Amino acid sequence: MKTVTLYTRVQCHLCDVAKEALERVRLTEPFELVVVDLDHEAPAEKRAAYDWDVPVMELDGRKIMKHRVDEARLLRLIREDAP
Repeated sequence: MKTVTLYTRVQCHLCDVAKEALERVRLTEPFELVVVDLDHEAPAEKRAAYDWDVPVMELDGRKIMKHRVDEARLLRLIREDAP
């Protein structure tokens, strides 16, 4: 199963919208969702890289989107190379 990591912040409206979109996609194609608070839980290199870009989504450790979720693209990426 693939893993999507959502880097977020407290009181981030775009982050809330992104999480809702990710949950919608999960209804169609299951994946593990890991939510990481960029300010309190993320490693220093992620904080430095994503500081001005939240929300950021990674798929299996690879950055795939920032700011908004393209649900069709995410679905396609999750299905790629699926067994």
